[in-house]
Amino acid sequence: MRRSISSRRRRTMALQMFFGLLVAIVVLGPVVWMFLTSVMRPVDLTAKPLRLIPQDITFDRFRQIFASASASDPAYVFRIALKNSFLIAVSVTVLSLVVGTLSAYAFAHLRFRGKNALMLLILFTYMLPPVAMIIPLYRIYNQLGWLDKRWPLVILYLSFIVPFIIWVMQDFFGSISRSFEEAAQVDGATRLQTLLYIFLPIARPGAIATGILAFLMSWDEFFYSLIFTSSLASKTMPVAIAEFNGKFTIDYGMISVAGILGSLIPVLITVVFQKYIVLGMTAGGVKE
Repeated sequence: MRRSISSRRRRTMALQMFFGLLVAIVVLGPVVWMFLTSVMRPVDLTAKPLRLIPQDITFDRFRQIFASASASDPAYVFRIALKNSFLIAVSVTVLSLVVGTLSAYAFAHLRFRGKNALMLLILFTYMLPPVAMIIPLYRIYNQLGWLDKRWPLVILYLSFIVPFIIWVMQDFFGSISRSFEEAAQVDGATRLQTLLYIFLPIARPGAIATGILAFLMSWDEFFYSLIFTSSLASKTMPVAIAEFNGKFTIDYGMISVAGILGSLIPVLITVVFQKYIVLGMTAGGVKE
């Protein structure tokens, strides 16, 4: 009997290891291939049959990204676009967390007329497809002179990220017991003080996890940036990567380098705040 149970456990463990290895290959395979493509020479990239292991490795493309000073060089354009994306993503994350947190607290703990209808309206604006709003938004931005500028792009991103923040954070605030709020009011604390000193520390994991998602949403956004930016002053990283695809040729090596550098910042943020992401995914699930 014990031998049967032991052999069954070994088979189960072997099956789990097999599927774990399969998932790892599927998930990490494209990342490994992207790195190999970034260090391959053009002769290896265009070789037939395809060479999975490069004969020669070069990091010239990475040096070109950081050393190029010509405005006509796509590598230089990508470096500036990477900076633009970072500034826009950080601005959007901070502003959306401030506005979204205040609004989420109001929806979770305040009673006012039309609260449910207003919440549904906010969610409706979040669910609208971008292509349905691109023409009126473009006409408005054109009349205001906001095309091809960074800060109007921040406002545009806030229009669909703030509803997401409100939707997620109001669930976190709703899971916090009202007894904390009542005790703070007895001690003479205002609504803002209650939010800052009681609710925010408790909901910090959820706020950090939501902020990371907001950063990634603005960091990876392509459609609006493609339509509303055209010059180097406001172009973002996804649009710059698309420009490596020329009319007659495709620079696979530079696209891979841009993909690695573009994913490096989100990966570092995820690693640093991994604990809060896990806590944020589990928090807010139980309500009073």
